[in-house]
Amino acid sequence: MRLRSTLIVALAALSVTGTAFAQAPAAAATERPVVIEGVVPDQATKARLLKNLREVYGADRVVDRIQVESIATPPNWGEYVAGMITPGLKRVSPGKLEVNGQAVRVTGEVGNEALRQQVASDLSLASNTSYTVTNALKVGSQQKLLDQTLANRIIEFQSGSAKLTPLGMSILDEMVAKMALMGDTSFVIIGHTDNVGQRESNLTLSHARAQAVKAYMVQKGIAGNHLDVLGKGPDEPVADNTTNDGRARNRRIEFKIQ
Repeated sequence: MRLRSTLIVALAALSVTGTAFAQAPAAAATERPVVIEGVVPDQATKARLLKNLREVYGADRVVDRIQVESIATPPNWGEYVAGMITPGLKRVSPGKLEVNGQAVRVTGEVGNEALRQQVASDLSLASNTSYTVTNALKVGSQQKLLDQTLANRIIEFQSGSAKLTPLGMSILDEMVAKMALMGDTSFVIIGHTDNVGQRESNLTLSHARAQAVKAYMVQKGIAGNHLDVLGKGPDEPVADNTTNDGRARNRRIEFKIQ
């Protein structure tokens, strides 16, 4: 399975199309080019757009197909549009950003509702009040894919420690394979415990276990800067802590797209 992230910016007479990348289903994934094409009013605007795009996606991935022609644009238009090209757009996969004069529309998929709101907010902040941003983003299927892969299984550790068991590592291998399909998506690894023992000790243990999962995934090829960790100890149980089965279910690792 391949996932493609697409960026399209149509600016007045300009149509800028960026096909971000599709990442291969392997730890050392390959990346496809980012293509930007269309018409801009001057060389300075072209340079500004390319600079931001290269900073976000990497210079080696950007293919320049921009043309420069004498077209009318709103004041400071190139500056505002370049400001919309931020790392947050990499969270849209697949997706489209269209800027027609002062009308901005973003479509595509993101991992969760908070991201959906954040991407649109970033676009609004990059422009001024005369620009109208339409948020047509949808919460996509990546979180569902992660949840289906984990399938309510428990990432096992040795008792009272942050050392993974062979079964825990085998489940993480499956998670790594799925994460490698998701391009530049960032994840949060969340550790949980039951309520046996002191809360502070459980918080420490849950964080250490989340860190151990991150270290294992980095070893398997997932970029460390795409992985954050949280330890929530016993604070968010999903089952009854008065039974052995419930406590076992509460001792878990969660994976969330951020």
